[in-house]
Amino acid sequence: HLALSDCPVIVLSALLDPGCSVCCKSSWNQLQDLCRLAKLSCPALGISKRNLYDFEVEYLCDYKKIREQEYYLVKWRGYPDSESTWEPRQNLKCVRILKQFHKDLERELLRRHHRSKTPRHLDPSLANYLVQKAKQRRALRRWEQELNAKRSHLGRITVENEVDLDGPPRAFVYINEYRVGEGITLNQVAVGCECQDCLWAPTGGCCPGASLHKFAYNDQGQVRLRAGLPIYECNSRCRCGYDCPNRVVQKGIRYDLCIFRTDDGRGWGVRTLEKIRKNSFVMEYVGEIITSEEAERRGQIYDRQGATYLFDLDYVEDVYTVDAAYYGNISHFVNHSCDPNLQVYNVFIDNLDERLPRIAFFATRTIRAGEELTFDYNMQGGGGTGLGAGAHCDLGHKDPSRRHTSHSENQGKFCSGGFKMLFLTPSPHSDY
Repeated sequence: HLALSDCPVIVLSALLDPGCSVCCKSSWNQLQDLCRLAKLSCPALGISKRNLYDFEVEYLCDYKKIREQEYYLVKWRGYPDSESTWEPRQNLKCVRILKQFHKDLERELLRRHHRSKTPRHLDPSLANYLVQKAKQRRALRRWEQELNAKRSHLGRITVENEVDLDGPPRAFVYINEYRVGEGITLNQVAVGCECQDCLWAPTGGCCPGASLHKFAYNDQGQVRLRAGLPIYECNSRCRCGYDCPNRVVQKGIRYDLCIFRTDDGRGWGVRTLEKIRKNSFVMEYVGEIITSEEAERRGQIYDRQGATYLFDLDYVEDVYTVDAAYYGNISHFVNHSCDPNLQVYNVFIDNLDERLPRIAFFATRTIRAGEELTFDYNMQGGGGTGLGAGAHCDLGHKDPSRRHTSHSENQGKFCSGGFKMLFLTPSPHSDY
């Protein structure tokens, strides 16, 4: 059963010569389960006679109270549902799982019966809900791990749904930068600045000056340009290093953020887990860059499906669009607000084609830890670049009408302003 693969290397001292190691198709946990099933001790796997009969609780399926003794129906990791067993409370060492089980139970009892007192027996529908909730948590934890494995930025991502049973989106791939579509080329800059200190002693005005624009940041990395003016950061050809004060957006997300399920019907949202100072960079809007013609074609398909995330890049002319429906980052889940705490800026770094800006969100004010991040889909971002109206549950608008149109046809649906991004109803969510 052994084969070379990408699985972790383990030492099978009972089968191989000392010091010899191979890759195994089974994971470490699966091998531990096999040892316990076969009632075999294996020091290399950490299985001894002392812990041979310690099985791991995957989740709790049901609850009952007989006399004063509490019992839980336990789904054991590595075993089918048919092997689940009723266990007294004292047999269980899974404090975290027990607390979560009762938290979910109390919340659902309040929702159904407006009371939180735990009954002596759970009705089948309630027990089934708790199983589905446990499975959902597993699916969301796996998704959270996948997101963090793919992110290249410092800020961590957590996922939380305390509202319903929806799991991760079926079709969403996390990316950290634009994915260039067919027929589009991002031309790399040919030269960079020669500054010794880009903020205090810029040579030739540094990269912003070379483009006839102002330096965007102060010494704390906060944007000091008014919304609508472009940001020109130092690039890969510049002599300055990573700590240059003109390298902010390119360093990626610095804050820990949470994708959470909203409790007012807006689908998924994003909140910060840390305080964010006013004018600080928060995230980019990332997706697949496509031509406007391709965006029009996809828009018609998305109209039939009821979901789209098209962002027109019309800083100087309407030629390209960012589609974050399938490829995107955490900005995919940010909601709309007429009183937003994020502002859009057009940013240029290694590509200076004004038709292809990078879209960056900066804080409009100090944002408290735990506060939801939002931006106005109609806000002015300069050159007309921005978000058009349309309906998109994940982003806080529930109007089912959805066409890829200019913002002028949608005035009044959001706030006043002029963005052209079209966000629609959320993508279906996966089974778990």
